[in-house]
Amino acid sequence: MEKRFAELKALVAEIHDLKAALALLEWDQQVYLPAGAENGRAAQIETLSGVIHAKSTAAKLGKLIETLEPADYPEDSTERALLTRLRRDFAKKNKVPAKLVSQLARTTAEAHAAWVRARQAADYTLFAPHLARIVELKRRYAELFAPSASIYDPLLDDYEPGMTAAELDRIFEPLRREQAGLVRQLADRPADDAFLHWKFNGASQLAFSREVVKKLGYDFRRGRLDLTVHPFTTSFGLSDVRITTAVHAELPVSCLLSTVHECGHALYEQGIDPALDRTPLAEGASYAFHESQSRLWENQVARSLPFWRFFYPAFQKRFPKQLGEVSLERFYRAVNRVVPSEIRTEADEATYNLHIMLRYELELGLLEGRIPASELAGHWNAKMQEYLGVTPRNDTVGVLQDIHWSLGDFGYFPTYALGNLIGAEIWNAACRTVPGLEEELARGNFRVLLEFLRRRVHCHGAKYEPPVLLEKITGRRSIDSEQFLTYLKGKYSAL
Repeated sequence: MEKRFAELKALVAEIHDLKAALALLEWDQQVYLPAGAENGRAAQIETLSGVIHAKSTAAKLGKLIETLEPADYPEDSTERALLTRLRRDFAKKNKVPAKLVSQLARTTAEAHAAWVRARQAADYTLFAPHLARIVELKRRYAELFAPSASIYDPLLDDYEPGMTAAELDRIFEPLRREQAGLVRQLADRPADDAFLHWKFNGASQLAFSREVVKKLGYDFRRGRLDLTVHPFTTSFGLSDVRITTAVHAELPVSCLLSTVHECGHALYEQGIDPALDRTPLAEGASYAFHESQSRLWENQVARSLPFWRFFYPAFQKRFPKQLGEVSLERFYRAVNRVVPSEIRTEADEATYNLHIMLRYELELGLLEGRIPASELAGHWNAKMQEYLGVTPRNDTVGVLQDIHWSLGDFGYFPTYALGNLIGAEIWNAACRTVPGLEEELARGNFRVLLEFLRRRVHCHGAKYEPPVLLEKITGRRSIDSEQFLTYLKGKYSAL
């Protein structure tokens, strides 16, 4: 049994390494790839995706998985967790034909390049045919797992195992109602934030953001920070976890918050137990858990008064012309102003989840055939007006603002909102566990929070199913909006 398990781990490590190579190709595609190299890169991604799928569904791998029983290993052991995960993944991957995997890889690689061009031209029609093809392929993928209560369920399960559209609706319905009411209460409050819309040097923004994430605990010996169109984090293994960000001259806090958000993802990956490396357990418990870390660092930390008590003098020093006469309290209120806006990644905490629910409803409409891809821009603008009272100026800041659909990531968006909810629960657990947590953050001691997260969240990787891990951290298995809404109302009442 020991020999078979070692053989299985060797096969799994090889697949992991190939996935890391694919991730490197995709990282380069979004950061440094020359425009003329798009077709060649699409072919490379298609080929490597096919090789990975073939190895992930190989009979030899399946036989080893079948002959090793999870129950033969201790209940809380890594071996049992790995075998359980491998059985689930192998069964799911074997339902998907290799041809469909290759088609999706090629189509999304080409779609990403079209998305970049469409954004530059602010013209959704340049991207629409590519999206229509992705939707068609995603429908075919979802149908492989029929019957399911919703065509959305198999796609959501790829990012949040066990979650369904019906469960999402149960969670989102009160969240939508409460947040819409809160936004109506807060959006008309006057706020003095004109100083945040002056021009701030981009290089200085980036340098400050780099200093901040280093202070938060991001290990630059095992990562790097680069610029891209849409910020993201990618991991090529626990020893190489990279983050990217974007700089906007007239949105000085945007670069910082985006960088801290991606740092939250990277801290999770850098904190996983090295014993899990080169296995499917060397990643977050789920995408919602991953988002809980990025959103916790971005919101509960980087939008907080304790955070700015420590960092504001250094930020003010970098931009004396813009901020020299602006007090900490005035700055803090401006950073947390509630303003319904076009851009999800710039959204305040009170409006952010509305952006996510809008995307979820549009994804569902596309997959169910109620919304043709050619008409998505109009539906987007109508939903923005309905949910936020905002009509996008153009397609770039409207339907083309997110990268996810060009990558085929249908089912991903809800994990951002779920991450907000889980993040609030984890934050409350940290406040109960770490004495004087906010006072420590105000002194610049971010290590105490990182150590709590390392012990309770990060080190476990994907060893535990999301509900089990949530219960280990908070004592509750199910996700709901109660603690998040309490946090939000408390924060804005104080403001």
